[in-house]
Amino acid sequence: MSTELLAHITASLVAGDPDAVVAGTRKALDGGVEPLAIIEGGLVPGMRIVGDKYATGEYFLPNLIVSASGMKQAMALLGPELKARRQELKSSGTVVIGTVRGDIHEIGKSLVATMLAANGFEVHDLGVDVPADTFVTRVRETGATLVGLSALLTTTMHGQKDVIHALEAAGLRGQVKVMVGGAPVNKKWADDIGADGWAQDAVAAVDLATRLAV
Repeated sequence: MSTELLAHITASLVAGDPDAVVAGTRKALDGGVEPLAIIEGGLVPGMRIVGDKYATGEYFLPNLIVSASGMKQAMALLGPELKARRQELKSSGTVVIGTVRGDIHEIGKSLVATMLAANGFEVHDLGVDVPADTFVTRVRETGATLVGLSALLTTTMHGQKDVIHALEAAGLRGQVKVMVGGAPVNKKWADDIGADGWAQDAVAAVDLATRLAV
């Protein structure tokens, strides 16, 4: 029974049906399936399939966004259950992520955050229009080893450089690997500002984070 429920959750994610994902997650919980099993056996496999389909060109950004929404809603349902049962996901690393100061673009950053969480990372999403010192503070608080910086405008991408300088000034640069992304960002920019890597989309960001976390 639990195998069928988990397979249904996976299939619903791949089909891009957030309502079915949430309903399936609730049904699995009501049926006695452990929250960790739902995540590791239903949600994570589904998001990996979606990510693979996106990487091969079978799926497009809207598909990724819809499936990520289903994952996020299901995780919101499972979070309290994990805490109540004192269960923890095996972490691939701790990431502080946000859109830099002056930029209020949310979708790309949130998509990366969701995909990272789906792949086992503990993600601290600071939101949008985030000052450099807020990144520094949260890195100190969480002990994060990865920082993700998003910028969608050429006028705000310099905020990524400001965060790197702030981390250096705080003596934290050696603790973290910095990933940058966003429409105007490329490998040359990442190299120029001293970032550790650049990703062109959410799937590439997961691959990059996995390599940098080793």
